[in-house]
Amino acid sequence: MDTMTFADALPERLLCRLDDIPDGGATAVDAVLTDGEDSIILLRRGDDVCAYLNICPHAGRRLDYAPGKFLLKNGTLICAVHGATFDVENGVCIAGPCRGELLRSVPLRVENGDIFLAS
Repeated sequence: MDTMTFADALPERLLCRLDDIPDGGATAVDAVLTDGEDSIILLRRGDDVCAYLNICPHAGRRLDYAPGKFLLKNGTLICAVHGATFDVENGVCIAGPCRGELLRSVPLRVENGDIFLAS
């Protein structure tokens, strides 16, 4: 799976608090990555959070249907544009026009209820 590399930026790259994301839900945050600012999807399950770039590999468009609003169903994330369906655990497209392709993962760390970009 592809992992982004990040430029050295502010020492604390806080994205949001764990409590800002409903358990079992998702949100989008903007962060400065090596090639500019990108939208990142944060998916929460209990105290665990995984993150992907908010870009569908099928057409390069955002996955949310409105800023920060995602279609989630039975452990999957569904692209609002063409219906590509991704397993939230690993980012693999399991149905739709880009079956077998991956969302690009973003490394995180959760510390004391805060979610940070990992170095």
